Amino acid sequence: MRMATDNAVMQQENPKIATRVLDKGTKINMHFGDTVIPRTLNDSETAQALIKMLPFTVRLSNYGSDFCGVMSEPLPYKEEEVHNGWLNGDIDFATDDNWFTILFDSEKTSGRSGYQVNIGKIDCELEKISKLQGSYQVHIELAEQR
Repeated sequence: MRMATDNAVMQQENPKIATRVLDKGTKINMHFGDTVIPRTLNDSETAQALIKMLPFTVRLSNYGSDFCGVMSEPLPYKEEEVHNGWLNGDIDFATDDNWFTILFDSEKTSGRSGYQVNIGKIDCELEKISKLQGSYQVHIELAEQR
């Protein structure tokens, strides 16, 4: 099975920000209560399906290295995009149980976690999301284009 690092454009100079680099994509905002986390979704079929659902709300919980929650409906994906592991700062859809995941830590040991499809990345310092604790009804919307 592929790994998250396969064919990924990455930066490794600054561990405080997302490892994955996206030059283009769709800007979204995720609202964890009063905290807004900016993100960029890529151009994959899975990300485009999520964009069509916006605005969207999903319950996410902090599990130490990620926020994740089960989506009521699965997102479409291409089998060749499924991989093991993640890069810190990734937004992934886990195909095995319809998990929507925001991954901010444990990149080096993530290879044992499979069935991930990357749909984007965090556009702020990882600490902004890692310091949030508990569970949230996360509201996801398109960012205002300026």
